Amino acid sequence: MRCQPRYEGQVYICLKNVQTCLLCDEPAEAETPMCMACEAELPWLMGQCRTCALPLLEAGLTCADCLLEPPAFEQVAVPWLYGFPVDSLITRFKHNAKWPFGHLLADVLGQYLQYRFDEGLPRPDALLPVPLASKRLRQRGFNQAAMLARWLSQQLDLPCDEHVLRRIQDTSAQQDLDAKARKRNLRNAFALVPEADVHGRHLALIDDVLTTGATAQALARLLMSAGAARVDVYCLARTPKPGS
Repeated sequence: MRCQPRYEGQVYICLKNVQTCLLCDEPAEAETPMCMACEAELPWLMGQCRTCALPLLEAGLTCADCLLEPPAFEQVAVPWLYGFPVDSLITRFKHNAKWPFGHLLADVLGQYLQYRFDEGLPRPDALLPVPLASKRLRQRGFNQAAMLARWLSQQLDLPCDEHVLRRIQDTSAQQDLDAKARKRNLRNAFALVPEADVHGRHLALIDDVLTTGATAQALARLLMSAGAARVDVYCLARTPKPGS
């Protein structure tokens, strides 16, 4: 007795999978679900600080803050200004669990980072997502930075280590605070896991948006104090300086 009927013809056929742009619903020419027209209209970050990627009028400059007080991290690599529609896509991914938008942004960020690597940006030894406060993790159900790090890890063939950094204090939401309050808010907020070994390693912090850089600075200082050789920051978008 046969469980399956005999069939001599072709059972499975290959179908051309036509991607549709997630922004305009038009056909997308590439593997990424975004058409070339929409990709060109994204708020690409052009002139920026060589260290913290703060938007500037010209490229190749260093902002006053980085000159006066160089941060603990070496360089920020970020493709976009935090503006429409990237801000809307990040919000829908982060606060409404619209994961396809996050995956789309991570794909393009991965292409941008690969271009930067080809142009001379040193490849890190591992990607470290910025840890989320436990209360916020329970409310949201996921850490958007960890998801970005996992997608980038697959795309760039880089290890993702989610068990190096931990957040030991449930601080107030950073977006509600000014720059000075953000620094105070993050004082002693992070720690390394006891078995973490970062000595001599080049590490890259992964986050969605860089605003004042207070979180990146706190984590980079922690890693450098533990013996890391270099810390970079990779994120989706950079906000301009308040009032600019």
